[in-house]
Amino acid sequence: MTQTWKMRISGAAAGTVNGLFGGGGGTVLVPLLTAWCKIGQKRAMANCVAVILPLCALSAVIYLLRSGLHLLTALPYLMGGLAGGLLGGKLFRRVPGPWLRRIFGVFLVYGGVRYLL
Repeated sequence: MTQTWKMRISGAAAGTVNGLFGGGGGTVLVPLLTAWCKIGQKRAMANCVAVILPLCALSAVIYLLRSGLHLLTALPYLMGGLAGGLLGGKLFRRVPGPWLRRIFGVFLVYGGVRYLL
């Protein structure tokens, strides 16, 4: 299978997860890009942000049209998310790739345990 097809399949998996759960496509995409597509950790995470943005926008429009999204309710955590995204983007260059992988893994385990319990 060519690298292009691996990337397309990875993107489709991320889009499916994002649409199904209202987010979380990056939790699928980063491991696929690093392990299956053999992209470095930092590059995979940076590309993931570029891919997830339009997926989230599309999912938000679909949820808005189907009355599953209330913009006034979302506004407070949207503002916090924007501030966190700015901080994370600034820290990204300073954190080595292996540490990004570890931190990402901790968040995945934490989220998994929360959902199971």
